[in-house]
Amino acid sequence: MASSLTCAGIIWAFLSFLCAAASCVGFFMPYWLLGSQLEKSVSFGTFRRCSYPVRDESRQMTVMVEQCGRYASFQAIPSAEWRICTVVTGLGCGLLLLVALTALMGCCVSELISRTVGRVAGGIQFLGGKCSCGERMGV
Repeated sequence: MASSLTCAGIIWAFLSFLCAAASCVGFFMPYWLLGSQLEKSVSFGTFRRCSYPVRDESRQMTVMVEQCGRYASFQAIPSAEWRICTVVTGLGCGLLLLVALTALMGCCVSELISRTVGRVAGGIQFLGGKCSCGERMGV
C-alpha cells in the first residue's frame, strides 16, 4: 500500500486520531462536573449524568438514582447554554473524527491527500478543536 503522506503527515494522522478519540471519550463521559447532593456523589456531563435526584410521587419525596444515564430528551438538559454546549462540542468531535479518519485513510491510499486537501483538513481540524475545547474553556 502506497501512502500520499510524508513522515510528518503520518505522525499527524495518528496524533489526530488519538486526539479525536480522547475528545470523543471526554464528550461522552459524564464526569465534567463532580459534587455531592443528598449526601451522595454526583457527576454529569453535557448529556449524561450519574447519581441524580428524581421525585418519587408515591412517597412524595426526592430520591437519588444511583446509576449513570443520559437525559430523557434534549429539552431535559438543564439550560439553553448547556444544550448549545452539547451541540457545539458534539459538532467539534464529529469534525475531529472526520479529519482523523480521512488522514488515516491517506496513510493507506496513494494520492488521497494532496497539499491543498491537507491544508483544508488542517483548517477543519482547527475548527473542530476550537468547537470541542473552546466551550469547556469558556472561549
